[in-house]
Amino acid sequence: MKMHNKAYLLAILAVLLWSTIGSAFKITLEYLNYVQILLLASFVASLFLALQLTFAKKWKSVRNVSLKSIGFSAIMGFLNPFAYYLILLKAYSLLRAQEAVALNYIWPMILVLLSVPFLKQRISWLNIACQAVSFFGTLIIATSGKPFSLDLSSPVGTGLALSSSFFWAVYWLLNLKDTRETDEKLFLNFSFGFLYTFIYCIATSNLVIPDLKGGLGAVYIGLFEMGVTFTIWLNALKFAKNTAVVSNLVYLSPFLSLIIVSFAVGEKIMLSTITGLALIIGGIVIQQFTQTVKSKKL
Repeated sequence: MKMHNKAYLLAILAVLLWSTIGSAFKITLEYLNYVQILLLASFVASLFLALQLTFAKKWKSVRNVSLKSIGFSAIMGFLNPFAYYLILLKAYSLLRAQEAVALNYIWPMILVLLSVPFLKQRISWLNIACQAVSFFGTLIIATSGKPFSLDLSSPVGTGLALSSSFFWAVYWLLNLKDTRETDEKLFLNFSFGFLYTFIYCIATSNLVIPDLKGGLGAVYIGLFEMGVTFTIWLNALKFAKNTAVVSNLVYLSPFLSLIIVSFAVGEKIMLSTITGLALIIGGIVIQQFTQTVKSKKL
């Protein structure tokens, strides 16, 4: 099989798996609370990453890691998986699955805003217009199709969903400066994330033995949101001739997620959710397209 065909197949597989996660979050929240889900899921992800290091025979690099790298992983692990998923899962517990799925995809919009102080980038008037389009999309979703009423279906849930994207965007920007091997840094990041969640569980009396359905749901999330799927996605990008084309496939995920949510969770997908999501993704794609054209001219 040609490399670029392999890249597309892997990317599509990753997108399909990620598209199931919104439903997995919502269903698993019927059996475990958001803290308990994160504890088990982050443990499973850490275990998978440890096995991956074992098969790749890369434990030597982990054992020889510097104190600076450990400190950086301590920060990264706090951002993701601890803070990001703790906030996101809480948002899922308060919102309809379709709302949480759609609102979670504003992180590229926040990434552009954070690139100004982090990367010293400038925002053009076109970027500002695209940001406004995406923001209006979030407003349509959060108000169930009544953006000018400012009557949010769940103010706390909406705030949490939006703030989770902030933590993911900061994590993504800091990750650009992390030159370590992917397997090594992911294992250390998730190990710290699990440690923080374990301490938080003890402090909030959330240590429980999960029942079968809750346990299986958390294991699924740990593997196919945090572990296996990310590895598949990285391999897709490695084999791709044009990473930008493959990367854009990820924007199919929220729309596929809505279809799965309608069947798996039983939610009737609202027109306002589809409209708002289309505006969010549209604004982001236009920004990326104009940036790609500009870089080619340079």
